[in-house]
Amino acid sequence: MKTTIFFSLAFILCIFKANSAPDPVLDDLGKPLRSGVQYYVILTNIKNYTSTIWPAAVGNNNTCPAGVVEHQTKGWVNAFTIAPVDPKKGVIRLYTDVNIKFLGSTLCDESNVWKLKYDKDMKQYAVMMGGVEGNPGPETLDNWFKIEKTTDGYKFVYCPSVCSYCKVMCGDIGTTIDNNGVSRLVLGGDPIYFNFYI
Repeated sequence: MKTTIFFSLAFILCIFKANSAPDPVLDDLGKPLRSGVQYYVILTNIKNYTSTIWPAAVGNNNTCPAGVVEHQTKGWVNAFTIAPVDPKKGVIRLYTDVNIKFLGSTLCDESNVWKLKYDKDMKQYAVMMGGVEGNPGPETLDNWFKIEKTTDGYKFVYCPSVCSYCKVMCGDIGTTIDNNGVSRLVLGGDPIYFNFYI
């Protein structure tokens, strides 16, 4: 009888843990990130200066299209919003699919939503503008990112799970220098870690 009760409790705890939501992503004040709220990021593993990320023209001679770059800043930082895969969920959680969208005017006549796209000049996948917000599925696979916790803050990861039968690449979002000398966000590259500010 005691053995049956023990196994029943263990089974219930396993189900509860499997169904519990991942921890929320927290801002610098320890509050959960929420959908639609403006946030900023400051990189934590860059020494001797303050660095952030923002959109910039990254084509030949720094013309269109627009991508996401690491940028040394002296106070001004570009804001963005994060939208979860389920629009009914208000809290942004670790390891879950999200859209990331810069605020402000669009560059190069395309949306400010992040997407992963192969850059022929760099010969690797880079984070670009022009993605689609929402509508999870195989058609929007390139538009979904995840946030993971590290010992140095957080990191962006590309490993979408919005399509159960799609074969996807997975990897951290880092930086590399392109042919124009710009530090671009790419799949792989040198890791970047950061914290969220409101």
